[in-house]
Amino acid sequence: MSLIKYIDRKGTDCFKWDGLKNSFSRGDLLPMWVADMDFEVPECVSRGLRKYIDQGAFGYYFTPDGYYDAFISWEKKHHGYEVKREWMRFAPGVVPAFNWLVQILADKGEPVAVMPPVYYPFMKAVENNGRRLVNVPLLHTPDGYVMDHKAFEEAIIREGVKLFIFCSPHNPVGCVWKKDEIKRVLDICSRHRVFVISDEIHHDIVMSGHEHVPAATAGDKAGEYDDILVTLTAATKTFNLASVQNSIAVIPNEDIRAKWDAFTQGISVSSGNAFGYIAVRSAYEEGRPWLEELLGVIEGNYRYLRNRLEDELPKVKVTELQGTYLMWIDLSAYMDPEDLKAGGMERLMEDECGIAADYGSWFGGDGYAGFIRLNIATCRENIEFAADRIIAALKK
Repeated sequence: MSLIKYIDRKGTDCFKWDGLKNSFSRGDLLPMWVADMDFEVPECVSRGLRKYIDQGAFGYYFTPDGYYDAFISWEKKHHGYEVKREWMRFAPGVVPAFNWLVQILADKGEPVAVMPPVYYPFMKAVENNGRRLVNVPLLHTPDGYVMDHKAFEEAIIREGVKLFIFCSPHNPVGCVWKKDEIKRVLDICSRHRVFVISDEIHHDIVMSGHEHVPAATAGDKAGEYDDILVTLTAATKTFNLASVQNSIAVIPNEDIRAKWDAFTQGISVSSGNAFGYIAVRSAYEEGRPWLEELLGVIEGNYRYLRNRLEDELPKVKVTELQGTYLMWIDLSAYMDPEDLKAGGMERLMEDECGIAADYGSWFGGDGYAGFIRLNIATCRENIEFAADRIIAALKK
């Protein structure tokens, strides 16, 4: 019996399905945009929450030792990262966390670097908090995307960069960075005293043949980058737990922890709700078999959609999915450049395909207007629908 169960989320106040009209032309599209899953959470999570609900009192909650122990054990066992409990801090999400850290680690007007195409809330965090955005684009090579370490160091020197927001695995291009790639970029940051926020929320969603390396473990010796590095992660993507709003900041540097604590005390947000702690603890303690099956489903969806598109649309370029459940697809060979500037991709996906996608331009501007990002953490029938409609529209 499969552990992965598809759920029809329409009519459940689901942002991804019921909130389409807020971001798209109509509300009857197949949503393949927001990065959450259409799968029921592991039974262990539901069981833990039911037990809490059945006791019937929902007063103030004391975070148990088991929550911290579950995360620490997970990181050590599955990622080789030995996290100390005193390094852990709560955040209601990774996005709020890196917005807070932009304010904590860079002053108003100071430059913050990102590597587009990249998760667009990174850029919003820099701009909305009054810092200056410095883009150092990834290089798109015949073998996939790579970091441009030379351009990155030049930008740090030229612009006086104070902070770098790193995405690992990378959203949207799906790269699972190798240890030497991470070490090179962190060595540059260490050399020039640039703080690093490493967003590792997708760190458990890694395809076969690849291995996530936590930035904190990329050095030649343990703790080599602890003075400049904050790691952000969560069970959110791994176990489909976005709505319980429970994420973790790992902050080895005592001075940065003190600044974080002062900031969160100032806004009176230092802990979360009981449902989040219970769901996350339950998932980390007992959810591994569910995750193993999930990874097979995602990889199967990826290979199906990639094969269909490449077989029937030979000019389409599908970036290899090494991690995340988000496919980065280049349709530009089938699109008129002038039409793209005038909203051609939106018309294609929404009017002709009936699909809500994340548009490439969201991830770094018009240079990516020929791309889409598709969330494939859904049932095979939805993947088949997307393939059929994209193929038919572009062939026409």
